[in-house]
Amino acid sequence: MDQPRIILAHGGGGSLMNGLIRDLFFRYFDNPVLARAADAASLELPDTRIAFTTDAFVVDPIFFPGGDIGKLAVCGTLNDLAVAGATPQYLSVSFILEEGMLISDLERIVRSMADTANEAEVSVVAGDTKVVPKGKGDKVFITTSGIGILPEEYSPIGEGRNIRPGDAILVNGTLGDHGIAVLLQRESFRLHAPIQSDCANLYPLIREVLKGCPEVRFMRDATRGGMATVLCELIEHRPFGIELNEERIPVNSAVADACELLGMDPLYVANEGKVVLVVPGDAASQVLEMMHRHPLGTTASIVGRITEEHPGKVIMKTDLGGSRWIDYLTGDQLPRIC
Repeated sequence: MDQPRIILAHGGGGSLMNGLIRDLFFRYFDNPVLARAADAASLELPDTRIAFTTDAFVVDPIFFPGGDIGKLAVCGTLNDLAVAGATPQYLSVSFILEEGMLISDLERIVRSMADTANEAEVSVVAGDTKVVPKGKGDKVFITTSGIGILPEEYSPIGEGRNIRPGDAILVNGTLGDHGIAVLLQRESFRLHAPIQSDCANLYPLIREVLKGCPEVRFMRDATRGGMATVLCELIEHRPFGIELNEERIPVNSAVADACELLGMDPLYVANEGKVVLVVPGDAASQVLEMMHRHPLGTTASIVGRITEEHPGKVIMKTDLGGSRWIDYLTGDQLPRIC
């Protein structure tokens, strides 16, 4: 009988990836920091607290409307630090290059990374480069790691330790832009729609939100698996539930049309410039106004709430007046999108 093997869905952000992480990696790498399962590890040093994170990027194609694999690698790691409440400071970068890749393409990617890092006022301070034979890679894979300064008062945010019933759930803009932009760029899809990736550094927006509302309960960028997976992970094994309002969930009309045509749900499609926040219910309107004033939050919305009902589950009130259960994605809608 064949042994179980890795399939693409193990990297898609759904239930298979969640199981792989918890049943294999957590089992062997078990320690109290890793067990928190945050996007960035909160580490206490003698004189300060830092957030530390790492991420790999294998997007296909490497250039897409609104960005490229270089911008994606920098923004993705900056965002993992920012949603932990940290101020990004330093990055390291590792390249795995395929023999035969155009040096002009690599230079374009590195320039994009430098421009994005410089704009964010962070420094790339270490790196590594490996080359694999032609046919053993796919042009370029990039791994970035990042360090940020994490104020003590923000340390509960990454785990959502202070969430309680009555809190509001917000997202800073339309869902699914990145995943659909990348998908439509691939040669196998002959669809044409004016969709740009939302790839962006979220720290400037998050900084303004934390200044105005330091009581933010939780933040997570909605990448692989989309907003649905973020909320499923957040609520798992908790004594409370989540209720979403479908009519308040922002989706670009072109993205909605593409998802309908391709049989996808924008709730599960990847984003690279969207943050899901949980804030005290009485602060929700104030936070929404702050987000609307920022270029990365003009289409922000209050999409749901934390409720004492249906603990451990995410339930969405639909436009038709019914309800549906939002669970982990079991397959892989979009491989190689980040």
